[in-house]
Amino acid sequence: MQLTRQQIIEYLQTNRVATSIEMSRALQVTAANIRHHLQILKSAGLVEEVGSETGRSRGRPTLLYSLTENALKHNLDGLSSALLKALLANSPNISESLNRIAVELSGDFQLAANMHTRLNQAVERLNELQYQAAWEASPNGPRLIFRNCPYALILNEHPELCHLDAELLAVLLERPYRQTVKLERLPEGAPHCSFIAR
Repeated sequence: MQLTRQQIIEYLQTNRVATSIEMSRALQVTAANIRHHLQILKSAGLVEEVGSETGRSRGRPTLLYSLTENALKHNLDGLSSALLKALLANSPNISESLNRIAVELSGDFQLAANMHTRLNQAVERLNELQYQAAWEASPNGPRLIFRNCPYALILNEHPELCHLDAELLAVLLERPYRQTVKLERLPEGAPHCSFIAR
């Protein structure tokens, strides 16, 4: 990454919120140069405008900038992987453990009597969990499509998470599901997974 942009990110990691003028003074770079780099960081999804200050000078309000969630360093993938590894290593029955996790992820999901309503509610819950899910009718019964894998960062290390998805569907829809497609590319280029009732 370009040096000034890296310095802006480091400054915002320390100060959380700042104006271009504050960053300009701290980094000893012109405010126009800072604004140029902020625009690049904004388009990359690393910085966002979080408000404005009025009254500092005449003209437009001064914008406040902060890092986005994408730019904040974290180790959630490492932590998740370690926790999952420890849980499954101490579990005599991996399927049972995955089912318990699925029940926990389902939250306070209430089953509807009507299957169509139940499928819509399941998709809503799955989307709250970041699956970008949808369902469609198929000759073999409803097919659920996931256009996002919320576990993509650790999936290679933990392929059992695909079984967790099937368990989650079983909990939400009260019937067993099996995976028929794993991260296959759609015509528009996005990978997806699909599941169908057994």
